[in-house]
Amino acid sequence: MQLMDKHTEVKHSEPGLPVQTVEPRQKIRCAVRFPLSLPVVLFTHDGEVNAETRNVSANGVLFDLGACLPVGEDIRFSMRMPGGALGSAHDVMVRCSGRVVRCSSTQGHYHAAATIDEYQFVDQ
Repeated sequence: MQLMDKHTEVKHSEPGLPVQTVEPRQKIRCAVRFPLSLPVVLFTHDGEVNAETRNVSANGVLFDLGACLPVGEDIRFSMRMPGGALGSAHDVMVRCSGRVVRCSSTQGHYHAAATIDEYQFVDQ
């Protein structure tokens, strides 16, 4: 009898062949996430949406907002990043464009995750 970790998936094979196990997928993060609550206005195909960031990385952002956005929706937004988060003496305005990759709701709160496909630092 073979004991397995409760997170290990067993794939059944043809009779007489050995049992294959598949390790669970691990989420690999390529960029550090900063837990930042910043007010933003998202510009979508259908208009403006008020939102607040929950966390931000170089690759993406998680928003709290009043309604779900469609997955795949192109968005544009600007956010004033605190200088401390970027190692700068001053806050920095960043103009971003990306797309929604996930949207969900929990007890009436909506959360949308989006990629940041392009960003640009704006002189102030």
